[in-house]
Amino acid sequence: MDAPTTPTDEWVSPVSDGQESPIFQGPSPDALLVRRTLAEIAPVADRVTSYFYALLFVGNPELRDMFPAAMDVQRDRLLRALLTAAEHMDDVPVLTAYLQNLGRGHRKYGTRAAHYPAVGEALIGALLRYAVKSWDEETEAAWVRTYTTISQIMIDAAAEDERSAPAWWQAEVVSHDLRTADIAVVTLRPDQPYPFLAGQYTTLETPWWPRIWRHYSFASAPRPDGLLSLHVKAVPAGWVSNALVHRARPGDVLRLGPPAGSMTVDHSTDTGLLCMGGGTGIAPIKALVEDVAEHGDRRPVDVFYGARSGQDLYDIDTMLRLQKTFPWLSVHPVTEEQARLPDAVCQYGPWNERDAYLSGPLDMVRRGVDALRGAGVPPDRIRHDFLAELAPAAAG
Repeated sequence: MDAPTTPTDEWVSPVSDGQESPIFQGPSPDALLVRRTLAEIAPVADRVTSYFYALLFVGNPELRDMFPAAMDVQRDRLLRALLTAAEHMDDVPVLTAYLQNLGRGHRKYGTRAAHYPAVGEALIGALLRYAVKSWDEETEAAWVRTYTTISQIMIDAAAEDERSAPAWWQAEVVSHDLRTADIAVVTLRPDQPYPFLAGQYTTLETPWWPRIWRHYSFASAPRPDGLLSLHVKAVPAGWVSNALVHRARPGDVLRLGPPAGSMTVDHSTDTGLLCMGGGTGIAPIKALVEDVAEHGDRRPVDVFYGARSGQDLYDIDTMLRLQKTFPWLSVHPVTEEQARLPDAVCQYGPWNERDAYLSGPLDMVRRGVDALRGAGVPPDRIRHDFLAELAPAAAG
C-alpha cells in the first residue's frame, strides 16, 4: 500500500532547523533519556500508536476530520517518526531540515500552531502508559523539552512559508501517458508558479481519496512552461497510485503540497555523480541529469537504471537519448537477471569520489546505502529521501 502521509505521521517526527538548541548538541542527557524510552516501547509500537491516536481524538474530536477515514494505513508511522528523531537527534542540520519540511508540508492539512500542544499531550500520555520501566519525572521533562523544540521549529517554518507560498496548489492533468500496464507518466499544470529543484518531490492528493497524500518525485528539472511531470506505478492496494494510473484523465484536478527533499545537486562543485534509480525511481534521476546539463556542467555522471526485466525499463529510450546528447553521461541498464542493482553498481567504480543519489523502492535504497558505504563512499555523500524509513534499520 502507498506510504501514508498525514498530519500525525509527521507531527511527532523529530527533526530541526537553523538555530541550534542545547537539546541537539552532542549526546546530551535528554537524548539519552529519549532513546532509552524508544528502546523500551519498540516491542509494543502498535499499542503505543493506537493509544496515541485514541488520546488525540478523544481529547480533540475536531482533529479527526484532518485525517483519512482509514487510520489503519498508518499504523507504524509514529514509531518511525520517533526513531528518526532518536537517530538524528544530535545531528542539528539534518534534524532541522527535516522538521522544517514537515512544518511547511503540514499547512496543506490545515494545521495551525494551536494544534501542536494537543499532539504533544497525546504523545506524552502514550509514553507515560507504555514506557513504565524508563519513565520518571526526569524523562518526562526531557520529552517535554524535546517536543517543545521540535514543534517550535515546525511552527516557525510554517509561519515563514505562509508569507510567500500557498498551503497547496491546484494542478490540472494535461496529459496521461500509460507506458506499461501499471506505469503512467502524468503531466500537470499548476494553477500558479510551483518553485522546486530537480531531485525534489511533492505530496499529492486526488479527488477520489480525500485527505490521503502520497509522495511523488518530479521527473524533470523546472521547465520554462511551468508544467510538472510525475512517473506513477500502480501498486497493490495503492489507492492513490491506482487512481492516478487507471482513473486520472486530462482535465482532472489534483492538489499538490509544497516541494520537499534534499536530493539535489550542489552546483558550487564539479564533483561527479553516481545515480541509482530503480523502477519509477528513475524519475528524479532523470531530473538531476537535466539539471546538470542546464547548468553547463561537464562533471561525469553515471546512471544505473534497474528494473525486473527489460520491458520494465519503461524510460530507457529517454535515458539513452540523453546519453547520446551529453558525452559526460553514462547510462547502465540493469535487470534482475543480470544482478541486483546495488551489486551491479559495485562492480564498477571506484565511487568514493562521487556524490551518490539513490531513488526507488525502500529495500533497494537500503541495500544501496549499505553497498556504497561498503565500497568506500562517505555517508555524507550518499543522498536519498528515506530518512524516516531508514532510521529504524540504523537504530535496530
